[in-house]
Amino acid sequence: MPEETKDKNPMMDLGIAVDIEKNEQVKKLLEKEEKSTRSIKGFWYWVSAVIMAAMVLIYFYSSGISPISAQLHRGIYVLLTYVLVFIMFPSGSKWFRPILALMTGVGVATTVAVAFFFENLDAFDGKVVGVREAFMDQGLTSALAAMGPLWGVLVVGLILGGGLYAAGLWSERRFPKNPSPVEIILGIASASVVLYWIMEFENLNYRMGSESTLDFYISFLGILISIEVARRVLGWSFTAIGIGFILYCLFGPYMPEVIAHRGFRFERIMNALFLTQDGVFGVMADVLATYVILFIFFGAFLQKSGAGRFFIDLPLAIAGRSAGGPAKVAVMASALFGSISGSAIANTVATGAFTIPMMKKAGFKPHVAGAIEPAASIGGMFMPPVMGAGGFLMAELTGIAYVNIMLISVFPALLYFLSVLTMVHFEAKKHGIEGLTDLPRPWEIFKQQWYNSLPLLVIIVLMLMGFSPGLSAFWATLSCILVSWFKKETRMGVKEIWEAILTGSRNTLVIGATVGVIGIIVGSIALTGIGLKFSDIIISLANGNLSIAIILIGLASLVLGMGVPVTAAYLITAVLAVPALGEMGVMIIAAHQIVYWFSQDSNITPPVCVAAYAGAAIAGSDPWKTGWTSFKFAKLLYVMPFLFAYTPEILLKNWDMTPAEAFPFMDVAFCFFSATAGTLAFSALTMGYLVRRTTWIEWIFFAVATVLCFIPGLITDITGITMVIALWWWQKRSIKMIGALT
Repeated sequence: MPEETKDKNPMMDLGIAVDIEKNEQVKKLLEKEEKSTRSIKGFWYWVSAVIMAAMVLIYFYSSGISPISAQLHRGIYVLLTYVLVFIMFPSGSKWFRPILALMTGVGVATTVAVAFFFENLDAFDGKVVGVREAFMDQGLTSALAAMGPLWGVLVVGLILGGGLYAAGLWSERRFPKNPSPVEIILGIASASVVLYWIMEFENLNYRMGSESTLDFYISFLGILISIEVARRVLGWSFTAIGIGFILYCLFGPYMPEVIAHRGFRFERIMNALFLTQDGVFGVMADVLATYVILFIFFGAFLQKSGAGRFFIDLPLAIAGRSAGGPAKVAVMASALFGSISGSAIANTVATGAFTIPMMKKAGFKPHVAGAIEPAASIGGMFMPPVMGAGGFLMAELTGIAYVNIMLISVFPALLYFLSVLTMVHFEAKKHGIEGLTDLPRPWEIFKQQWYNSLPLLVIIVLMLMGFSPGLSAFWATLSCILVSWFKKETRMGVKEIWEAILTGSRNTLVIGATVGVIGIIVGSIALTGIGLKFSDIIISLANGNLSIAIILIGLASLVLGMGVPVTAAYLITAVLAVPALGEMGVMIIAAHQIVYWFSQDSNITPPVCVAAYAGAAIAGSDPWKTGWTSFKFAKLLYVMPFLFAYTPEILLKNWDMTPAEAFPFMDVAFCFFSATAGTLAFSALTMGYLVRRTTWIEWIFFAVATVLCFIPGLITDITGITMVIALWWWQKRSIKMIGALT
């Protein structure tokens, strides 16, 4: 390659990249999925910057130098996340702003009244309880009469709320990029309630079941703030689910018999959801603070170091020349980039900005080009070493070390990418789409940019050596800075490191905003026992049939995914559905893999499929048509859960055996081989093409071969593999015969 072109990005040379910042459709879709932040300036910029820097430094210190206590670990993360959300995310819906201002005004008035006009909090609570009892015993009129001094608190609170709303309107006109007075008060309140939880952590454990009045009001305020944080960042659909679970806890006796429970007092619900480790500060907060944010920081540093281009340039050099090369580049780049980003939407936008225009230029129809990228992008959630937040949650829920989760996830992820890769190959061959020309050789790209793979290798090697994921991410992040110094134009100085810190911290807020509502949902499930009832419902509807149970779980996951982020959908469905699969004989890791794979389907399955809609926006195609085409290329997503259930060898069931158990090891190895053959047959079956277009008789044979390869058993595997080979030979032979006759 000529010296002057060595450092150029081959994709840029092709002139096919699109500017995502200028693509309004993509921006709207991303903002619908993840609300955009303010462009803060001045004083509040520096406040948020200091908080974000503190977040990075605290968790790098905890992971790489000295661990901190459990309550600090979780509490600091929730505190910093909540405060940053109120500073950086606008309040959204205009109709809700006056309601929020009035609620804030009443809250401030109540706090002042308790501090200065009532003897203590118990006296205030006595008045509130009296009003509630009067309402329950004698109705609304008696309750209003019993309010007494509470009328003054309410009136002052409403007046104060009106003033806050007016001040917010003035602030929005005068300082549109800064938080309003209501948001500043909410930020202070969120910090106060979380600090209370941190400082009272040990005492709360001692008085569990006999919490004080102050505990209840702190819990009530903490739950309200958690709901508002989720609404502000993730919208109403996700928030409504959390509110629905609180109502379910409260009105359990009035629910349909199949899901009814005895019900709980409001105080018990609030305390359980905020103060205990089953709620807001539960498993989601623990996993995010321990693992996920460190990998989000790592991703930000990796991109800032310039290493990200390696994960696109290398696939381009490897596969760009083959039939349908640009589509294969999309699949390979998504495997590499997605394994780090762990987000199907981020993956679609980041790699699709280059690959989708490239596919269109090569000859793929716009809706096909827009569909291939999201179909490949969801595979990043399955591909180690990062796997989004789901892999870490799986390790926490199953008690299996994350390095083992990584190992058992590799082969299924490779099968998924093989499926998409072969499907796009068959699609290209069907339509005569050729590859690109004038591309660099793979060895040239590797020789120039090999060092960009070091951060990823650091993570993998350290975790395989037994180091924790957090420590591995810590050293991998530092290696990004080292890697950036290999080229002058990518070197990370103080400015670049500062920008990576701010970007990484900002990126944590979207998933961090789920903590409160996820805690509410998981805590409600634990409190009411609905998880066991849900398991009974699934088993009853399936009538003991495992396949029907898996289909029901897939449908439940799809419906849940329409209003919940995919990681949250996995956690909720896992809590509800894994026990049912366990009762039906599925081993725990297989049950979690089933739920985890299904949790990704809302990204590419209409009517939601936000990742597919993002691909459609970049491709300029019909979103609905793109969504269904993406579903076509991602169909193995719905097959793998059945393999997990019926062929546990695919999850390295016997991976830790001793050498004396050679025969079970051979079972695992042969399972891998037959699953690969089955995946090829499945791709040929769904695309109607192998060496040439299939006839209807060949299509039936492919269907039989696919089923035989996927069914466990030596005879079925051998028969299925033989059929695949025979079909390939027959199609090759028929082409030669036709060629000879013509």
